[in-house]
Amino acid sequence: MATDLQEQVWKILKLIPKGKVTTYKELSRAVGSRAIRAVATAVGKNPYAPNVPCHRVVLSSGKIGNYTHPEGVARKIELLKLEGVEVDSKGNIIDFEDKLYRF
Repeated sequence: MATDLQEQVWKILKLIPKGKVTTYKELSRAVGSRAIRAVATAVGKNPYAPNVPCHRVVLSSGKIGNYTHPEGVARKIELLKLEGVEVDSKGNIIDFEDKLYRF
């Protein structure tokens, strides 16, 4: 059974538009929690991916971060590229500030 925080996180993930990314910190602010790690855990436990787009959440540095999927980060990068978000060879979002979605 999901926690209230998990439900909030999964609901707000739907607001991130295609072609944009957000950070765990921005997501935490959006749900009104200072518990960034708990929010990150909720993202990782998203049972509705990719319909609830947890692949659009990256690190505050602009690095891709992890992805809970059998194909891992490679799948996350693939999904982002399909949406117009490019990732460089070091795992950084290209034009991160332009791609960053703030709630």
